[in-house]
Amino acid sequence: FKMLNLAIFLLFICSISAFLAPSGPKQTNSLSAFKVGEKYEPKWKKKETLGGGGLDFKQKGLIGTIPVVFKEGNSTLSTMAIVGQPLSDVASQAGQFIKYGCKKGECGTCECKMDGKWVRPCVATVPADIKPGQEVVIQVKQTKNKSQSSGKFYSAKSFFMGFYNNAIGMVGFVQTRREAQKNWDDRQEYEELIRAKTLEHRSARLER
Repeated sequence: FKMLNLAIFLLFICSISAFLAPSGPKQTNSLSAFKVGEKYEPKWKKKETLGGGGLDFKQKGLIGTIPVVFKEGNSTLSTMAIVGQPLSDVASQAGQFIKYGCKKGECGTCECKMDGKWVRPCVATVPADIKPGQEVVIQVKQTKNKSQSSGKFYSAKSFFMGFYNNAIGMVGFVQTRREAQKNWDDRQEYEELIRAKTLEHRSARLER
């Protein structure tokens, strides 16, 4: 236990000294100037799609006859589709982001409401029972785009939890070392016993 107490004490002293050490003058570089979560714009929003721009559907070369409208919060995107076209392709065509999971229609990550009914765009298609001039309205679940960061490298809780985890690791190391030493001693004792028995048998044979 003396070794364990000494190891924990030294670890605690090192942790305290590292925590209280002056950080020195701050260095400005490209990484420190970058703030996570501010003005973040996903790549899929930067891509130009057939759903954006100032051209109409005919000028864009869309041959679909069924108007499809994607709604996500206050955002609305429109495009044209044909019967049987996969909704995932229609969404990409319109520039609408949909979060997918399994892409097999099993997990339900991409579920959206199409004309009041829940569908899974990864396997669903544009229905054929659409009346002329009728729009297909798809309500997409809102997706969080911005990531937030606390801006702190560590906190008091993380510091003490780190010390606690290190202490637990040291205890486990000492226990494992003791068990290994015990196994080694038992093995040496067993081998010594075999050696003594062997010499005893040899002596008995020579006496005969």
